[in-house]
Amino acid sequence: MAGFSTGLKKKLTITSCKLNDDGSISPQSDKFEVMLNPSNYNHNHAICYNHKKTLGQLASSAKFSGIQAEKVNFDLLIDGTGVVNLPIPGIGSPDVKTQLEQLYGVVYKYDGDDHEPNHVKLLWGSMIFYGRLESMSVDYTLFKPSGEPLRAKVKLAFTGFMSKEEQAKRANRSSPDLTHLIEVKAGDTLPLLCYQVYKDSRYYLDVAKVNGITNFRSLSPGSKLYFPPLS
Repeated sequence: MAGFSTGLKKKLTITSCKLNDDGSISPQSDKFEVMLNPSNYNHNHAICYNHKKTLGQLASSAKFSGIQAEKVNFDLLIDGTGVVNLPIPGIGSPDVKTQLEQLYGVVYKYDGDDHEPNHVKLLWGSMIFYGRLESMSVDYTLFKPSGEPLRAKVKLAFTGFMSKEEQAKRANRSSPDLTHLIEVKAGDTLPLLCYQVYKDSRYYLDVAKVNGITNFRSLSPGSKLYFPPLS
């Protein structure tokens, strides 16, 4: 489920999740809690539209095609100097390499059972976002004399995941992005049927071509017409 709801985490936590057979996801034990919360994050929504024109049409009107996956991206600071987190007695501060390996293990590690990287849950304050890593880049900004990194800036981008249950709730089964097979009734015309399916009667020539109709003004009651999804 891609989206936001109530949460209580004071630090951003990224948790690996398991995709179940029924399409739902369950949080697992592997998680990464950031050292410093990001100063900001971007949450993007996008909608796809079909701009197909018909013959002789001067302009096209945007027809809804689908909703794209939500996206969230932000930057993290990984510090190994001990300035951000006080050293643990007898252990010291976690170095940059160790912290990055932990982050990789949660968001980037290839799951041998599912043959793909993990699904993850982002939890911070009131934000809950389910998705998968889309991109990750690391800029090393501070080093020891030996060349070992002491600080790194990590850019993360995630694309949203929607469970099958949520997809079913959002789906409109009369949507023009689905295939329709309609039985012609007395009084039906091709432009009228196109309007019922696509909310635009101007697709009648395309539908006539798909169905091999040479005289679209004369439809036989009882015959079945194929209305393909818009592309």
